[in-house]
Amino acid sequence: MNYQEIIDIHYPVGTRRRDIYLHHCRQVADKALDIARKKNLPLDADIVESAAMLHDIGIFLTDAPSIDCHGKSPYIAHGILGARLLRDAGFCDEICNVAEHHTGAGITTDEVVNQHLPLPVKDYLPQSLLERLICYADKFYSKSGKMQEKPLTSVRASLSKISAETLSRFDALDREFN
Repeated sequence: MNYQEIIDIHYPVGTRRRDIYLHHCRQVADKALDIARKKNLPLDADIVESAAMLHDIGIFLTDAPSIDCHGKSPYIAHGILGARLLRDAGFCDEICNVAEHHTGAGITTDEVVNQHLPLPVKDYLPQSLLERLICYADKFYSKSGKMQEKPLTSVRASLSKISAETLSRFDALDREFN
């Protein structure tokens, strides 16, 4: 199954949810591919594109009506839900792990516990080069509002509201990819 086939199953043509999803994921894919080219990263462009186009596949399972998602789970769980969906569909671990580890600038076990996050207790930090690249590119685009690329200062300000540790992890990604 290719990425478009699974998107078509869960994001029906003619829905606002599909339009938002495709717009956002295409932005992330384009940014990630551009960074990979400019930095001459040892990543396959097709894998980068697939991972970027599928990183948010689980959002339809969450309760996020502002983006036409009417599932039952909290939005923060979209990464693990998407990874499970992709694994069940037979996608490789490389792509599934991107979905699971891209939220915020990654989430640590301590953050899951201390913030009482509705996630299984474990680390959700981007490990591989591909995971880090998609996590980084994703932070520059929202699925709401004008959906234009955010300036670095806005990305940093938004992540600093989560925690100093989140901002520090993002800053490490920025040093790697900017």
